[in-house]
Amino acid sequence: MKLCGARPAVDPRLVRPRWIVRARPYLIIAPALLLLIGILYPFFLAMYYSFTSYTLTRPIPKFIGLANYIAMVTDPGFLHSTLVTFGYALGSTGIELLLGMAVALLLDRETRVSKILTTTLIFPMMIAPVIGALLWKLMMQPSVGILNPMLAMLGVNTRSLDWAAKPSTALPSVILIDVWIYTPFVALLLLAGLRSLPREPFEAARVDGASRWFTYRNLTLPMLIPIMTIAIVFRFMDSLKMFDIIYAMTGGGPGDALMTYQLQAYTKGYLYMNLSYGLTYTMVLWVVIYFVSQKLVNFWNKSQQRAAGM
Repeated sequence: MKLCGARPAVDPRLVRPRWIVRARPYLIIAPALLLLIGILYPFFLAMYYSFTSYTLTRPIPKFIGLANYIAMVTDPGFLHSTLVTFGYALGSTGIELLLGMAVALLLDRETRVSKILTTTLIFPMMIAPVIGALLWKLMMQPSVGILNPMLAMLGVNTRSLDWAAKPSTALPSVILIDVWIYTPFVALLLLAGLRSLPREPFEAARVDGASRWFTYRNLTLPMLIPIMTIAIVFRFMDSLKMFDIIYAMTGGGPGDALMTYQLQAYTKGYLYMNLSYGLTYTMVLWVVIYFVSQKLVNFWNKSQQRAAGM
């Protein structure tokens, strides 16, 4: 006879050892800790080596303080690399944002054509940036490429148009490739933002007889600024550290026309075998990305608050 209030018997196989119960929180956070260590250890190791004279021919590092950073700042190529890095990032991000917004507004209407065009936007994103750069490199060849004949058919003088072969046109050429590859990403992101906006303010504006430009300027654009900021953060950060498109297209040339921070780090570190000096460029790039991302994230928070208060 079972006594009233007696606790039911527990299967011993279901009772977990006490050490497993105590170790459960540590087991849960263990993957995150391993990932954090895997990120921070190479970072701090690279920071340490940037203060040494570590080279491939002299693998025993010797601490030299700020000598690498002083040599980098006093090098005339550093200012040129800074201008090229920010010129590439600002140019590609700005054009992609404008084109992405235009494409998103065109595709925002629910039609069969817009659905087909939305699907085709994914195609450039499926191509690796290196492959895309090599394809454009072939198309830009003055002798066998197809771009110059196509522009000549439109009445453009292509005799002096050598695309990436000239320093004056090398930067616009790689920006064109970046825009072709990543504008679909910005367009799809902004399109998702447009379709997530509330419909009530637009219906009220339509009832009041507001024009499309008035509605876009006073409703669509202010509410879409947080999404636009996210697109800017993704693309600007990625453009600052761009390597594959430029390296596959010109290798940093002609001359040093496209020597960004990443190309400088690769050239100094591996081609010239001075790893410590090359790491100084990566450290400077990290500082730039950190401060720029902080400013953009703060702007995103403020725009999110303003959009929520509308």
